[in-house]
Amino acid sequence: KCRGFSSEACPRARWERKRSRTAKELLETEHKYLEQLDLVLTYFVTILKAKGTLKPAVLETIFGPLESLYSASHVLSFHLEKGNLGPGLENFCQSLDLYGHYADNLEQANKTLKEQLRKNKSFRRFKKLQEARPQFQGRELEDLLPLPLQRLHQKLPNLTRQPARVAHTLFLFVSSHPFLFIPSRPSPDLTAVSVSPACPGRWYIREGWLLVVPSKGEELKRRMFFLFSDILIAAKPCHPLHLLNSNKLSCQAVYPLHQCSVDKVFGHTQSQGGLLSLSFPQKTLLLMSSNQQEIHDWYRSLTAAVR
Repeated sequence: KCRGFSSEACPRARWERKRSRTAKELLETEHKYLEQLDLVLTYFVTILKAKGTLKPAVLETIFGPLESLYSASHVLSFHLEKGNLGPGLENFCQSLDLYGHYADNLEQANKTLKEQLRKNKSFRRFKKLQEARPQFQGRELEDLLPLPLQRLHQKLPNLTRQPARVAHTLFLFVSSHPFLFIPSRPSPDLTAVSVSPACPGRWYIREGWLLVVPSKGEELKRRMFFLFSDILIAAKPCHPLHLLNSNKLSCQAVYPLHQCSVDKVFGHTQSQGGLLSLSFPQKTLLLMSSNQQEIHDWYRSLTAAVR
């Protein structure tokens, strides 16, 4: 018990609530991740093994230890459902080597996949039929293969807050994979971008529309933002009458995150929406949304990327 504090103000009680909220959010997102991974295992790996459409070596190159990664996350979900956040994440760290193998092999996996699509007609037809299933919601296999590494990046903030032995295991993993690269397709319609979104050491995190609050009392500007591990890209729609780019986005700015600090101006309480302040050496960027959950998610993603 906390002496001298009300139940609401007690530091330990606040910590327990925050921990419980973190575990709940992690469990919800882990379930969604497992559902997506299950699509690949059920409609690709299992059936391809049974049909023999691809040689075992080719199958192993494309999908790697995906089944083992699924099992590791399934065990983590079991721990989270029991309320065992710490032990669950500590146990999960034992599977980091699998993620390292998956990361090291992903570029070759994509090359092999393209090669098989080019020369294996039955596999090409099979892939198209599977992706047409309503469960895929328009996603292609290429969109789903990077999921384990994207999910690992989302878990990193939770892992770093665990006991020293867990943080040390994480440090060794990151140190041995400094150029962890997650191929992504943030937007095929982004034009005039001055940097390459896909390059070694950079991975895609999220994207979405936010309102930019001008510093001189002008109207709010609606912009599409693409967040990567080290940069934030701001873009706006091209003119609708443009002959070539009417349905595309034009890059407006690229913000490096290595000298950025992120603050939540409002959106802490059950208010409507929220406002984030991103401070750079030469500029302060104010981003707003009427959706409080969206602001909360952006805040977590930005602070994780900055760290």
